[in-house]
Amino acid sequence: MAILRIILTIIFALDCIALTAVVLLQEGKQQGLGTIAGAADSYWGKNKGRSMEGGLVKATTIMGVLFFVLAAILNMNF
Repeated sequence: MAILRIILTIIFALDCIALTAVVLLQEGKQQGLGTIAGAADSYWGKNKGRSMEGGLVKATTIMGVLFFVLAAILNMNF
């Protein structure tokens, strides 16, 4: 069990570092506030999930969920 805890702790630390990097790579939401009405009609508005920004949002979500799951598992006394 000690080996499993060490492996999970290493994965948790790597996830924390990666999550921090991905959040810092994202653009701020305030940059496009001047064009709120036209942003949904643009190419990037329609295909946001396929763009680099959409990929970063998906990666942030996945790593955030992994962070909370690993935190809960590592908090258990096994």
